[in-house]
This record gives sequence, structure tokens and C-alpha cells, in this order.
Amino acid sequence: MRLTARDKGAGAAPYSWHMTDVHLEGITVLADDVHRLADFFDGVLGLAVVVREAHYVELSSPGVRFAIFSRSGMGPNTGNHPSFFESRRGQSFELNFQCAAVSDVDRIFDDLVTRGAEPVARPTATAWGHHTGFFADPEGNIHSLFAELPA
Repeated sequence: MRLTARDKGAGAAPYSWHMTDVHLEGITVLADDVHRLADFFDGVLGLAVVVREAHYVELSSPGVRFAIFSRSGMGPNTGNHPSFFESRRGQSFELNFQCAAVSDVDRIFDDLVTRGAEPVARPTATAWGHHTGFFADPEGNIHSLFAELPA
């Protein structure tokens, strides 16, 4: 698929590359407490730790590398960009976990809460056709667990 420049008015140039030239290899989220967040993803969600270093943890996630890096450690890697030294406010990211069935959502949600996830909203039918529950990780990011409702 050839991507073209978004409509920026007259004279917008096309992209000089194709999505076949690159692929999403991994996602790295930033955390104030890398190991606390990694322990949550490992112990609560079952994403096994593959690499554990002082400022970096990589978790087992089929398809895309999923890692956590310290916010303070990212500064030196980016020429000390000021955004890595500011206090974090609000949610940084959301992970969405799809289940095969509505009954799985309720069962898994209860298990996540038992294991230490903070319940935000119990699973319920949504206007967008999912049965969805929301829970938070130790850094305050809210994630969803859902299944598509039968038609």
C-alpha cells in the first residue's frame, strides 16, 4: 500500500517510503518504577520477564516486543530531552486485551483483581459492541479486557 501525505493543503508531497519498508518491531513504555510495573505485568498479567536490567525490562509478548524503560534513563538516550524530566501526569498508554468470550472477560477480570490489578470499572456491555472491563496498573495506566458481544 502506498501512503500519501495527509492533506496539508496545496503542494503536499507524498511519503518517500512504504509501510513494506518498515514494521512495528516493539513498544517500549516509560515508567517511574520499571521493576514494580514489570512485576505487575509478569505476576498479574502473566507476561514473563525475558530481560531484566537496572533501567529496562523486556516481557514475553508474541508478535511485538514489549518493554519497559525508566523515564529518567530515557533522558540521556535522547540528548536530555526535557519531557523525560517532567513529572508525569495522567495516563501514558492503554493496553487492550481481547478474550474469546464474554464469560472469559468476567472470569479473567476477577482473577486480575485478585492478583493485584486495581479495578476501575467492572465488565459490562458497551455501546460499541463489546463486553469490557477496565483495570489499572501500579503507575495508574488504565487497560481494558474485552470480548465482542454476540451479534
